[in-house]
Amino acid sequence: MFTRFFYTLKEYGVPVSMNEWYTLMDALEKGLAGSSLTGFYYLCRAILVKTEAHYDRFDLAFASYFRDVETPEGLPEKIWEWLDKELPEMEITEEMRRNNRQLDLDELKRMLEERLKEQTEEHHGGNYWIGTGGTSPFGHSGYHPGGIRIGGQSRNLSAVKVAGMRRFQEFRTDETLGVRQFQVALRKLRQFTSRLDGQKTELDLDGTINKTCQNAGRLELVWERPRENSIKVLLLMDAGGSMTIYSRLCNQLFTAVNKSNHFKDLKVFYFHNCIYDWLFHTPHCSLSDYTDTEYVLKTYDPDYRVIIVGDASMAPYELTRVGGIIDWELYNDKPGIDWLRRIRRHFEYSVWLNPIPRDYWDWTDGAFTIKKIAEIFPMEELTVDGLERAINKLRSRQAVVNI
Repeated sequence: MFTRFFYTLKEYGVPVSMNEWYTLMDALEKGLAGSSLTGFYYLCRAILVKTEAHYDRFDLAFASYFRDVETPEGLPEKIWEWLDKELPEMEITEEMRRNNRQLDLDELKRMLEERLKEQTEEHHGGNYWIGTGGTSPFGHSGYHPGGIRIGGQSRNLSAVKVAGMRRFQEFRTDETLGVRQFQVALRKLRQFTSRLDGQKTELDLDGTINKTCQNAGRLELVWERPRENSIKVLLLMDAGGSMTIYSRLCNQLFTAVNKSNHFKDLKVFYFHNCIYDWLFHTPHCSLSDYTDTEYVLKTYDPDYRVIIVGDASMAPYELTRVGGIIDWELYNDKPGIDWLRRIRRHFEYSVWLNPIPRDYWDWTDGAFTIKKIAEIFPMEELTVDGLERAINKLRSRQAVVNI
């Protein structure tokens, strides 16, 4: 009876295999979902979804397939009618804080079942019934330190509505990055040192257990030299102009990079539209605070992994001409494309991340410069999948051809 659901999952991009589907059928025959649609939702997700990156696609497929299914789960509809009220913001007093104790979850569930059996009318502003305002542990727009919110912004007691909320959309691999995703992806850029150098400052748990067992239970601590990430990163970010619309994304990136403490070295510079003679220390790209690009090329060794973030969109002369820099008070003696080629030749471990979706690269404003820069640097979208591919390219030296 769920065969169409199998194909719905496939349509939404959830990679379900036949082995997993037969496992689900076996689980249903054993009654592991009970008679609950919510139980069926969690059972399906546990068996059929391989990674959290597919949670959102699964939720969309589930919501689409079971949208019209009537389910008795959740609160009676009359309760929702009582709770569907707009109330002013409630002022929380110290007396209210003192008089409301936090309840454990089992006690809350028992109390809620009792209220559902007893309550016959709507209630607002009290401390006992399910309602709005007040200090009851059940309802919304009131105050209780450990109650259950019912209604208000969240009505997700049935499986279909849980799915419809799309609580896992941040895990999608084709969405623009956030701080958490960037941190996870950056952690994959690791190359550990050997354990031959440095002080023995890290506890070797397995070694300690073995030595202690050999000593008939008498504790003997074993210490080891820590392995550290030997990767050095040079992050170059386009700032201002057409990148302004991606400022939120760049803020997330900057936050994630600053929270990353596992690189051997991390340097961050900024540029506007294209890289010329100067790499700036702040997004303002001020000539009072910069480092010569020539100095960067001579100072930082080729083992640095270079990540360039920018939309690569500019007027063709900005990329290809002497004096093509857009800033009126500046003049570049070398075309921007020459600087990019020099960077690529020096840093073979280098990639370009573009916040513009790949489908737009061939026809958006700046398509010419996007194509030219993509011929120099491996270019990927600034999405989770794109960053994953970029990280893989940064792990191994890429051939530098015809630049």
